[in-house]
Amino acid sequence: MTDTVLRSLDEARRGPRPETRGEPAERGEPLMRDLIGDLLRRTRTEQGRTLRDVAEDAQVSLPYLSEIERGRKEASSEVLAAVYRSLGLSLTDVLAELYQSTVLTTPFRTGTGLGDFRRAGATAVPAPAHGAQVMSLAA
Repeated sequence: MTDTVLRSLDEARRGPRPETRGEPAERGEPLMRDLIGDLLRRTRTEQGRTLRDVAEDAQVSLPYLSEIERGRKEASSEVLAAVYRSLGLSLTDVLAELYQSTVLTTPFRTGTGLGDFRRAGATAVPAPAHGAQVMSLAA
């Protein structure tokens, strides 16, 4: 059992297998490092900035920033904050973007029962009305 858990952790750290990259339905839960890396690269390219420019501005090595953007390295919160500032992003901007990019593809619990899930944007299922019930334990 311990071997299975360790193997699962190793697989999660490595990320998706090359044949499943880019297929959200097959990937399962995305890793934060992949989501953050994608956001940083997309923002940088939309701004027309080079990797070198952002790395110098954030005072992060160019190879390290490249690894972060590719989801190969888990950066510390301090490094990420420096990169966000360099790109003109706040933590709120980053969290909002990550929410937007995942909420439309990730099922979430409806709260109506075990295993009840729905996709974001789907019609809400009304929760059953729960009246107060008093149970007598006295015999």
